[in-house]
Amino acid sequence: MVTNENKEKGRTAERMFKEWLDKHKIPYLYINQEPETFSSFFKEDLRNKRPDFILLIPYFGFIFVDVKYKNINNNQNNFPIDASDAKKYSSLQRRFNINTWFVISNENVAYDTWYWIPVSKVLEAGINLRRSSKSGELFFPIPKNLFIQVAGSDSLSRLFSKLFERDKEDLVNLENYFSQFPKTFLFRLLEVILYLDFFQSSLKEIMRNKMK
Repeated sequence: MVTNENKEKGRTAERMFKEWLDKHKIPYLYINQEPETFSSFFKEDLRNKRPDFILLIPYFGFIFVDVKYKNINNNQNNFPIDASDAKKYSSLQRRFNINTWFVISNENVAYDTWYWIPVSKVLEAGINLRRSSKSGELFFPIPKNLFIQVAGSDSLSRLFSKLFERDKEDLVNLENYFSQFPKTFLFRLLEVILYLDFFQSSLKEIMRNKMK
């Protein structure tokens, strides 16, 4: 259950994030959260849940951002991400192919550090769900090191540079993993991947022709 205090903290986090965006001249759309402005899709499919901001990235497109006021669990060094929110945004992302991010901060860091994480990473991290002893709601305890930290003095360039660094590290780890397999197995695996890609493309073409 969301208390009035939590709502106020959430509004403060949104306001401070908006100030950060304005400080760095990052174009955005601030989404009205009043229920009467919701389309039926958000009311029915996402149960009145939608992001707080749309960030407009020049020559790239845009991303959805949901700003959260969350305190870190100092004992385990993680942030709690509501499971229901993560699943709803994952559905939104898959359906419309729009990247969606959680951005977290709090008064303990004076809203001078923003912790970013893609919704997809929350679900792909393999973290077991836990239940809050206070609210009874399920959440993912996401380790702090999975977030990209962006300081108040940084702009979005910091986010994307760190994101590319992590992608490079993941690629190196993937190469190291596959190096243990014989080449014949890897060639066979590649053939299967190419076949599945061809099959998927062919199926899409068939469906398009049927819909004409």
